[in-house]
Amino acid sequence: MTQQPPPAGPADPPDGPATPDLPDRVVRIYGELDLSTVPAFAGGFINFGYWSGLPGPADRLLTESDRVRSEEDLYRLVLGTFDRPQGRTALDVGCGRGLGCALALREFGLGTVIGLDAHPDQIARARKANAALLTASAQTSGRLEFVQGAAQRIPLPDDGVDCLFSVEAAQHFRDLAGFAREAARVLRPGGRLALTTFFARTRSAARELPALLPPYTDGLDVPHVVDEVAGTLTAAGLREVRVRSVGDGVWEYYDRYMAQQPELRDDWPRRYLTAYETGLLDYYLLTAGAG
Repeated sequence: MTQQPPPAGPADPPDGPATPDLPDRVVRIYGELDLSTVPAFAGGFINFGYWSGLPGPADRLLTESDRVRSEEDLYRLVLGTFDRPQGRTALDVGCGRGLGCALALREFGLGTVIGLDAHPDQIARARKANAALLTASAQTSGRLEFVQGAAQRIPLPDDGVDCLFSVEAAQHFRDLAGFAREAARVLRPGGRLALTTFFARTRSAARELPALLPPYTDGLDVPHVVDEVAGTLTAAGLREVRVRSVGDGVWEYYDRYMAQQPELRDDWPRRYLTAYETGLLDYYLLTAGAG
């Protein structure tokens, strides 16, 4: 199994996919092919991970436990940008199996966490994976909910959340301006947004990436340019948009982990590290305020 998504499946029926807001490739990857089962994404999370906080010598052999922790630490990096989150309401856009939502409740003391995903299969998996927490939530201070919906049409009322976060999902968004407007709408005055994923560094890099990385050519990802993403958030009314590169804690470690795994290394093309080292791509943390 490679780091790359599984091969494309059969064509959709003539009436189209059951999730019209999503491209066919995204529907397949997060539906029947279930990317969370790919060994490269150990633990059920689906992200490259943030590896800087791992204990021990920097050059030691990386384990599957390290891989899972790196994925959790990426959520911790994002959630750690929120000031005094205890008791507040948070929205996770592109929640996948909802494991980051559970971490947010467990470690950051949020009062309510709403997981939003456009794919119905992901929402079903999130409810199954967090069944115990969902059952117990009515009797505890933390509450958890999963809702199907698109990032550009969030099914929540105006001024409904204090914190909005999204971890490695925005590279799929076709309508980033719509997402930005919706984020500004659902955040209360003084609310905060934190977004992390990989973006192209420049427009020329965005043009080069499809030739290097198949997910940009097969319809899975969009080579958004980081400065344009930041500008889109500002244009939607969010303020104090900040961009921070965190690629030094992502790419080299992930590449080394893949190379050390016998069942993964022969198929690992190392193209994300190449894109990073040649200045085409990086991993970013973007933060902004509302109101």
